Amino acid sequence: MANPIFANIAKTNSDALTKSRQVTETVMKAGAAALTESGNASIAGAQELTKAYQELATKNVRNLTAAVQALSAAKSPTEFIELQQRLIRDGVDAAVADSRHIAQLTTAMYTAAFAPVKTQIEAVP
Repeated sequence: MANPIFANIAKTNSDALTKSRQVTETVMKAGAAALTESGNASIAGAQELTKAYQELATKNVRNLTAAVQALSAAKSPTEFIELQQRLIRDGVDAAVADSRHIAQLTTAMYTAAFAPVKTQIEAVP
């Protein structure tokens, strides 16, 4: 006849192992889901950044073409220099604004990409 104390210990250990396996499976599934969500957010963010860089390149080519045309239409050296200074000033302002916009997109992309993983890590007991 089996000792009831040992049977009780074995049952308790078995139950604990079963619960541990279930918790591990749940954590693993949630982790995989978070990584998938993170990957999808990364892809979407990279696509958005690529689009922003393409638009920026197109805008810069347009601006360069317009600047060259404007400079070549200058009627005097004074007009040329004044136009050149204005174009430089406008170019610096645009570069700062464009850099700020790209930085914001990049930050938003990384935040969105890591949010699911961060949430999952914080949820682990």
